[in-house]
Amino acid sequence: MKPGAFPDLVVGLSITALGLLTVWLTWVIPVTPVYAVVGPKLVPAVVAAALVVLGLLLCGVALRGGWSAAMPDIAEAGPPNLVSLGWLGGGMLLNVILIVPLGFAIGAAVQFVCTARAFGSRAPLRDAVIALAVSLGAFFLFVEALGVNIGAGVLEGAILRALGREVP
Repeated sequence: MKPGAFPDLVVGLSITALGLLTVWLTWVIPVTPVYAVVGPKLVPAVVAAALVVLGLLLCGVALRGGWSAAMPDIAEAGPPNLVSLGWLGGGMLLNVILIVPLGFAIGAAVQFVCTARAFGSRAPLRDAVIALAVSLGAFFLFVEALGVNIGAGVLEGAILRALGREVP
């Protein structure tokens, strides 16, 4: 391993550890006999396997010299944009805080607006309209098309009541 490849190895080991954690968390998901072929473990298991494979591949590349040394653009990129990272992290935190009291659509919309801001958007109203349309679409896709109750929040409940539907 080349001396400059240590950070690359740390990234590879971190991704592998995250994958192994996901494997364990997937293993402990309770499964009822209601599920026929596809149960609640399928998607997390696929994600876990992908993380482990990706992490191991990154470790292999790091041990052969690393990828960052082969890409001089990375060294020229400069320090990370902490303001953008703050918007991303803040959006995720706000989603976690808001999803229970206000519902999926509002929590996801707030995260969407914060993420758009992190990537340079200066039109929060436009972003909010798009975010609400996408998050409400996702909510109704889960509830109506897939029959999965993800819990109606304030906005979802108001729309369902306006349509004369029962709020799950």
